[in-house]
Amino acid sequence: MIGAGIMGQGIAQLAAQAGARVLLQDARPGAAAQAQQQLLGLWDTLQKKQKITSEQAADCKARLTVVDGLDAFKNCDLVIEAIVERMDAKQALLRELEAIVAPGTLIASNTSALSITTLATALKHPQRFAGFHFFNPAPLMKVVEIVRGLATDEATCATLAQFARSFGHTPVRAQDTPGFLVNHLGRGYVTEALRIVQEGIADFATIDRILREQVGFKLGPFELMDLTGLDVTHAVMEHIYHQYYQEPRYRPSPIAAQRVAAGLLGRKTGRGFYRYAEGRAEQPAEPAVPQVQTLPPVWVSARAARRNEIYQLLKSLGARIETAQAPTEQALILVAPLGLDVTTVAAVERLDCTRTMGIDMLIADADTRRRVLATTPATRTDMRDAAHALFASDGKAVSVIRDSGGFVTQRVVGSIVNIASDICQQGIGSPADLEKAVTLGLGYPMGPLAMGDRWGPTNMLEVLFNLQTVYGDPRYRPSPWLRRRGALGLSLTHEEP
Repeated sequence: MIGAGIMGQGIAQLAAQAGARVLLQDARPGAAAQAQQQLLGLWDTLQKKQKITSEQAADCKARLTVVDGLDAFKNCDLVIEAIVERMDAKQALLRELEAIVAPGTLIASNTSALSITTLATALKHPQRFAGFHFFNPAPLMKVVEIVRGLATDEATCATLAQFARSFGHTPVRAQDTPGFLVNHLGRGYVTEALRIVQEGIADFATIDRILREQVGFKLGPFELMDLTGLDVTHAVMEHIYHQYYQEPRYRPSPIAAQRVAAGLLGRKTGRGFYRYAEGRAEQPAEPAVPQVQTLPPVWVSARAARRNEIYQLLKSLGARIETAQAPTEQALILVAPLGLDVTTVAAVERLDCTRTMGIDMLIADADTRRRVLATTPATRTDMRDAAHALFASDGKAVSVIRDSGGFVTQRVVGSIVNIASDICQQGIGSPADLEKAVTLGLGYPMGPLAMGDRWGPTNMLEVLFNLQTVYGDPRYRPSPWLRRRGALGLSLTHEEP
């Protein structure tokens, strides 16, 4: 193991616990010895907590050795590098290493962003080199990406998969493309959330609440960026965007660039999208539910998504419902578009925009812990407050946002599903490996293709086509993988025979 930083130390721990003899080296004076002491202390702690036996702790300690130079690696079966993320530094190391190790030694890089094919150009025998990308913290994140460069042998990937399984990890295969599988797919979550903030639709905390409680993500996108470190996240966004030659789907945000410049990086600096006191985020208070004496009757557009479910919900809330072809002058007008903004629906259906509100019904109300409403720029305050009070009257949380094509959830989920579909279309990874990589590596409530299947490929297509209409932005153009499976009624995990 070359590199004794957080990742190198974690991988060394996994290998020693799996029964391998581990040689640990770092060019920084004292770094490898310090990592060794930390691991020895860790195994002592695990023994005291009865997570491992005294014999297991002793065996792990005996298998870990600090070495000074690369010459010690000449008889290793596998050498993994986890040094600084710079192409020149890694290639210089690979050249030096190849001259030392045996012909049958496999060489792997833990890089999260650099091209495996480009790194391999430093080697005379690139067929034995591949990406072996663990996630932080390596002992807890039970997935590893095996990245095949253009010159990598299949046997190299198969052997690395065996190593990963011996570590207790799930191997997933990826072709050498910017971001591989996990970092590539993660762009749909954070970049779209940043775009929503940039448009002034909702603030950071509201977007986080919506995606946690309406979809089921463990962390909202801004909480996640604060945890990871915005300097890291923004660098990945820029790297993938430029390596894909300014593909609009991966366009970074000036909001992130500005915050990086200001040093607002997240938890590690005490302030990011949130302020942190003793490691805890200071969450802004949620707006109070308005007090409304008399609620107006409600009229629901005939084109509303899940219209029957909306009627059932209104009945359960005790609302007065209008069922005529057109609303009365007193009615709150309710629309439920997929992908379109509330303003466009009001204009097309010739509704009174001062009394019109939108509700996001992509996901069934019974499956969420939060309802999301949207105003038009002309919606009256009394109608906004009435809608908020009505939909919060049973105790379920409600967020009221400004008008947006696709609200929040439709935009973010649509982007995730679309990018996942295109990863499959490009052959970067198989649907099965993509689903495993994302659920294990990103902690999503389900795989991105499973999201599309659960809420409907045709609904996803409608959301994306309508977003493209509202914004005129090619970032929302649907992937051919999604278009064809949606048209044929196939699962998004379906592979061609």
